[in-house]
Formats: sequence, C-alpha cells, structure tokens
Amino acid sequence: MGSGSIWHWVIVLVIVALIFGTKKLRNMGEDIGSAVKSFRKGLAGEDKTEQPQLKADPAAEPAPTADKKSETTR
Repeated sequence: MGSGSIWHWVIVLVIVALIFGTKKLRNMGEDIGSAVKSFRKGLAGEDKTEQPQLKADPAAEPAPTADKKSETTR
C-alpha cells in the first residue's frame, strides 16, 4: 500500500505547508501543545480536589446542649 511510504508523507507535508504556510502551522502547534498541557494540569488538579474530607470541623456545627433543648420544648 502507498500510505506507508515515506515519500507519500513527505509529499503530503509539503502540500499542507504550501496551503497553510509554516507560520500558521507553528501557531497551531503551539495552541495544541498549550491545550494538551492545560488538560493534563486540569486532570492532575482534579485528582487532588476530589479527595473526601475525613475530619469534620467541630466549630462548623455546634452540638445542641440540654438547656437549649428544654427551652425549645416549653
């Protein structure tokens, strides 16, 4: 098959470079590279934030005392 030939891919790359220009191809490569980098960074950050908190903050919700319960039932 001709798709595995090195000359086939050289010709394809030359045609693509002529159509788009090397500057535009370089910009597209940088954009794709930064997108992949931010995607990997997002995946790494997502793993860190999804860990459940095992310890509850006792100051967040104070437990009701016996005095307050008796006042509310009167």
